[in-house]
Amino acid sequence: MSIKVEDISKLYGDQEALSHVNIEAGKGEIIGFLGPNGAGKSTLMKILTCYITASSGQAWVAGFNVNDNPLEVKKKIGYLPEHNPLYTEMYVHEFLIFIAKIYNVKNVKQRVSEMIDLVGLTIEQNKKIEELSKGYRQRVGLAAAMIHDPEVLILDEPTTGLDPNQIVEIRELISKIGKDKTVMLSTHIMQEVEAMCSRVIIIDKGKIIADQPTEMLKHSLSEATVLEVEFEKEIKVDILRKAIDASKIEPVRDTIYRIHCHSGKELRAAIFAWAVKKNTAVLSQKEIEQSLEEVFKQLTG
Repeated sequence: MSIKVEDISKLYGDQEALSHVNIEAGKGEIIGFLGPNGAGKSTLMKILTCYITASSGQAWVAGFNVNDNPLEVKKKIGYLPEHNPLYTEMYVHEFLIFIAKIYNVKNVKQRVSEMIDLVGLTIEQNKKIEELSKGYRQRVGLAAAMIHDPEVLILDEPTTGLDPNQIVEIRELISKIGKDKTVMLSTHIMQEVEAMCSRVIIIDKGKIIADQPTEMLKHSLSEATVLEVEFEKEIKVDILRKAIDASKIEPVRDTIYRIHCHSGKELRAAIFAWAVKKNTAVLSQKEIEQSLEEVFKQLTG
């Protein structure tokens, strides 16, 4: 296992930031680490990166215990914190050479050239970091985190403050990197997790409350089936709800409605029959898949 967390707890005075957390992650996994503000995400990341120690429990990165072998752990891990720490007065190329030498990287120039090409910094490499956009600064941070070819990447809000085009580019880069490494990323953007992550871990009040493959999590927690139905003309929502025993009907626009029913209950035939009785037509019906955002709301309240 690239990451193993065993019964980790963390106390700040009387406040329990983490409570008996257990996680295992292997190579090739991109894990979305989700939770409300103050749930314990950053605390666990700081423990894994050896910035702070746990109050109890053990954690290993690439086989090394974070308490017993912190230097070995830091050799095996790449970390991009939310507030990307860069020496902005340095040139991009110069900065990456500096970071590579800190890690005692062999063939420094070759490795820096590889990273510049991988993260798309070629046209910016001779600029000072202070001259770069937020998107390119994030690329510099990613390059610095990966310069020593770590087994594990931990990324805290990697797309914060980026424009839509930059977000897509960074997502594609992380997806490419994640094929050969273990990536744990924290984010509040659910679409980001659905686009990149093969697995989701949700933490709330210091406890892991869900840990499943992304698609499985969305389906397993679905409490209702949602149909989006387009009628030929406007309908009376209260009458339809009572007739087909729907839990909720929401107007979407014009003659389109979202009809909620308990999971496993089939309403399509009942809707068609009701429409015929009321002398209107059903133009289309489709099932709406529950989003990860809705699952997150269910689990965290």
